Amino acid sequence: MDVERLRREFPARRIDYYPAIDSTMRAAVGLEPGSVVLAGQQTAGQGRHGRRWHSEPSSGIYCSMVLQPMPALTLALGLATADAIARATGMVCDLRWPNDVMLAGQKVAGILVQVVDGHAIAGIGINVNHTSFPAELALEATSLRLHTGAPVSLTTIMLALLPAVDRFVALDQGAILRMFTRASTYAAGRRVTVEQPNGVIEGTTAGLDPAGFLIVHKDDGTDTLIVAGGVRAAGS
Repeated sequence: MDVERLRREFPARRIDYYPAIDSTMRAAVGLEPGSVVLAGQQTAGQGRHGRRWHSEPSSGIYCSMVLQPMPALTLALGLATADAIARATGMVCDLRWPNDVMLAGQKVAGILVQVVDGHAIAGIGINVNHTSFPAELALEATSLRLHTGAPVSLTTIMLALLPAVDRFVALDQGAILRMFTRASTYAAGRRVTVEQPNGVIEGTTAGLDPAGFLIVHKDDGTDTLIVAGGVRAAGS
């Protein structure tokens, strides 16, 4: 990745780069809003629900940004990531509520937001030039390179991602929810299973509520609001 070019293109931003680090999210804590932390490799990259993010050296975008907390921030970042991928590669991604960017039914990018000391630490991981994945991820994960058939420039992705984040987080909550609903095949009319603390529920998605939470219409005719949990296409 050409970090110096990124610094020239975005001179108002602090952009820190580490060839290897445990977690860009940890390194971003305490930095001023607008700061960006990038790494060539993470040894303890964070995913949702305590999972680790597979961070193959020099193959992906391992990025954390310091932002102001806002409603629907995770959804806005998903839209920004999909937009950046489309601008850099021409590939159109799907969005799986709340934080997964999908390509041909497999996960190509993920978002994780944590609020620390009044700031949102937004982690964005994109599988760019991975050619394979560990066995436990092989069925679920994919990369941009596996679909383009050729290496993709990490710098080009970042040049598109940073302004995309700025654009989407500047939108009001209603606009974010409308755009996410249009961009996601998971938001409405999708048969899904959802992991919940008291078990797995199954039903059909019925849109987002005004706060951005997912509504699932269960087979017994009742609706349930999904505040958090692992959403998967039924049968996957």
